[in-house]
Amino acid sequence: MPTLTVEDDELVVGLSGLERLAAFHFADVRLPIASITAVEVEPDVWKALRGIRAPGAGIPGVIAYGTRRHSGGRDLALVTGGHRPGLRVDFGERSPYARLVISSADRRSRRSSSAARSAIDTSHRDV
Repeated sequence: MPTLTVEDDELVVGLSGLERLAAFHFADVRLPIASITAVEVEPDVWKALRGIRAPGAGIPGVIAYGTRRHSGGRDLALVTGGHRPGLRVDFGERSPYARLVISSADRRSRRSSSAARSAIDTSHRDV
């Protein structure tokens, strides 16, 4: 599963080698914290996906990894597994992505998504 950390003024999405390959990203993704406009825990992370996959890996209901293009820009999807909770982070104009969508590792609990939201919210207030 991807990891979320805050380094200085950036939200860093850490990806394993296999995740980088599936998402067509060859380094960790760095997004400006100052451009975060919303952070939400999604009960069904698949419903937060927008647009079409281009490029990336995708099998509906199984995996959606990579860039998703839509009329409002580009989103980064890092979603695996069935209908489970996840985290949605929306960004403003200064970010390369309009939205980041990540599934939670635990289907039964929203704790990991809530903890990530809390960490991002806290860091965002300090910026």
